[in-house]
Amino acid sequence: MEGQDEVSAREQHFHSQVRESTICFLIFAILYIVSYFIITRYKRKSDEQEDEDAIVNRISLFLSTFTLAVSAGTVLLLPFSIISNEILLSFPQNYYIQWLNGSLIHGLWNLASLFSNLCLFVLMPFAFFFLESEGFAGLKKILEDLDEQIYIITLEEEALQRRLHGLASPVEFNITELKQELDNVKILKAKLERRKKASAWERNLVYPAVMVLLLIETSISVLLVACNILCLLVDETAMPKGARGPGIGNASLSTFGFVGAALEIILIFYLLVSSVVGFYSLRFFENFTPKKDDTTMTKIIGNCVSVLILSSALPVMSRTLGITRFDLLGDFGRFNWLGNFYIVLSYNLLFAIVTTLCLVRKFTSAVREELFKALGLHKLHLSNASRDSESTKPSANGHQKAL
Repeated sequence: MEGQDEVSAREQHFHSQVRESTICFLIFAILYIVSYFIITRYKRKSDEQEDEDAIVNRISLFLSTFTLAVSAGTVLLLPFSIISNEILLSFPQNYYIQWLNGSLIHGLWNLASLFSNLCLFVLMPFAFFFLESEGFAGLKKILEDLDEQIYIITLEEEALQRRLHGLASPVEFNITELKQELDNVKILKAKLERRKKASAWERNLVYPAVMVLLLIETSISVLLVACNILCLLVDETAMPKGARGPGIGNASLSTFGFVGAALEIILIFYLLVSSVVGFYSLRFFENFTPKKDDTTMTKIIGNCVSVLILSSALPVMSRTLGITRFDLLGDFGRFNWLGNFYIVLSYNLLFAIVTTLCLVRKFTSAVREELFKALGLHKLHLSNASRDSESTKPSANGHQKAL
């Protein structure tokens, strides 16, 4: 009987491993397909017509797609774990969710950590240097006629010089600067045309609603971080590397149950979006933003690396700031600095202070007035506005009235 029980246990373990591997493969296949469509949407179409570099571009494209899929999986890792814990609590004996267990969650965390390091330190550096080097097509280039290319470039240079000297007046602007300025004007014009074509319900409902939503999410984030700072001061288990929780499916990690878990997921995605937007808003990375059908493979590789770094830091950042109480599994929770009280406390204080300053700076009086106008609340101040207009009305002798 003991031998049969041992064989049965090994069979169950084998079937469990096969089931988990299949689920992981299906999830990654879906993310890979979505990532492929995203990259091909931004990839420069002219690169596909260069036959001699087709192999190099194709390999770099596959590696970049793999990296972006890993980034997407890392982003969804923490929300998926939180919602899985709440589902297992609500339906502990349901047959259709037997595949959703702690072993699968731990396996996903380990795979995300492994593939993130693989992409960051192996695949993406290889793709970059492989793309920048001669690659397989380099053998066809030690055969090209260099003299002919130099002759063509010389003719182009002379043509540009004749165009510059043929102008009526000397121009001090660089051609590159003029092209860049023209592109900026076109982008600004497109944005203005988009705002002009916006319907009335978009201007009066959607835009104010989005602004209010961002304000609420930012305020809640600051409030949670402030509460986490207080917990850090009085409770050692609030540290990201503190005591382990009850495990997946045993207890809810939020005081408000499923609603609290949904709020945590929303805030996690909000942190990701704000991080990505803030990264591309930096002056140094403005020209790094991908453009539809006009992004080189070098920029695609750089963007994939940037997104991978931001997505890999998302679980650690969310746990450090107290946005969620879900324990960091796999290699994500093995950083030594997560147990340093002063580093964690300083990080929380810095986030709370900087976010509060940004909130006060962005939500200025002009923004508030426009928001009140869009919501129709400016009508409540008609009496004060009329009184102010009467007080500033010029008198008959040309002087301004004063109260």
